Amino acid sequence: MRQAVLNLEESMIRQVANAGIGRSDVLKFWFGESDEVTPAFIRDAAAASLQQGETFYAHNLGLPELRDAIARYATALRRSGAATIGAERVAVTSGGVNALMLAVQALVDAGDEVVVVTPVWPNLTAQPAIMGAVVRCVSLRLAAGQWQLDMDELLDAVTPKTRLLIVNSPNNPTGWTLTQAEQEIMLAHCRRTGTWVLADEVYERLYFETSPNGCAPSFLDIADPLDRLIVAHSFSKSFLMTGWRLGWLVMPPTMTRHMGKLIEFNTSCAPVFVQRAGWVAIEHTDDVTPRVVNHLKTCRDTLIPLLQAVPGVQVAPARGGMYAFFRLQDQARFGDSFETAKRLVVEAGLGLAPGNAFMVDPAPAAQGWLRWCFASQDVARLGLGVERLERWLAL
Repeated sequence: MRQAVLNLEESMIRQVANAGIGRSDVLKFWFGESDEVTPAFIRDAAAASLQQGETFYAHNLGLPELRDAIARYATALRRSGAATIGAERVAVTSGGVNALMLAVQALVDAGDEVVVVTPVWPNLTAQPAIMGAVVRCVSLRLAAGQWQLDMDELLDAVTPKTRLLIVNSPNNPTGWTLTQAEQEIMLAHCRRTGTWVLADEVYERLYFETSPNGCAPSFLDIADPLDRLIVAHSFSKSFLMTGWRLGWLVMPPTMTRHMGKLIEFNTSCAPVFVQRAGWVAIEHTDDVTPRVVNHLKTCRDTLIPLLQAVPGVQVAPARGGMYAFFRLQDQARFGDSFETAKRLVVEAGLGLAPGNAFMVDPAPAAQGWLRWCFASQDVARLGLGVERLERWLAL
């Protein structure tokens, strides 16, 4: 096998979850998904499609009606003055993971330089590494109780040699979110260097700050259609459809036909019945997403104060997403996040994701971090989890 594949790290999150297999007493907050089932009307649309015999291939780029619906949806979320997004810029993919991998395959050659803002969901550093790229990281910093990006450090890292800049906002795991002003600085700099931007905006709607359009700032608010920008999205988070594996890309119109060829050689197409479910979900987004966001805000506002009250815990409120990223400050005792997460499963019945899963070659100062997915239907489970954490820390 290629050395780049052999060098891949196994998912630390999966390994921690494996430690809890068969244990019904474990409170599971390790995966990035809600524990709420997909709404019935979305499931019914998929069932109806199957009953009608829609079991054949679709167009590589997706059903025309779904691409049209995505284009209208994406345009409706844009701020005043933003470019209209047409269906000719949209490709339907088999999940957000697939969307991101397709974008990286389309842009990155072996030896190319890719800059990634971290900590971040591990796929975003692994995908360019799979393609043989040289991955360089610019790290967020926790300062004044908020996650922040040193923009000067980022601009110094992105040079004419940089093929691609990958940024995830709202961010998994920290909840950090770019401001529109920061996006404008990034985009202007990448225009000067000729660098592509891959924006993972799957948490765009899961945003807890006041905004005119009810979502986080997007590069699509400020970009021209022909900018070197690809934006990845997913039905997973905002529509409670993680297991359906359905996503999309927005890209320059000159790129879309070629992306269709790449989809052909990856998956051929997303399943038709899944696309029918996606079409119903996006056409009735107001029946799902606002309720999901309101509930997640309640979950965040429940969990964060409880964690902040635990001695030895450092945590900043998430501006978006569905995670609390916190540190156990006793480095001598909790230095290795992976080992700590495994111990929490076995000794406390608490399932969290290890923080070093989201970092590349983490320095000692970056250790001790854990990610807690707070997307729980039963908010009381969050309080119970904090009680288990606090009792374990006191041992």
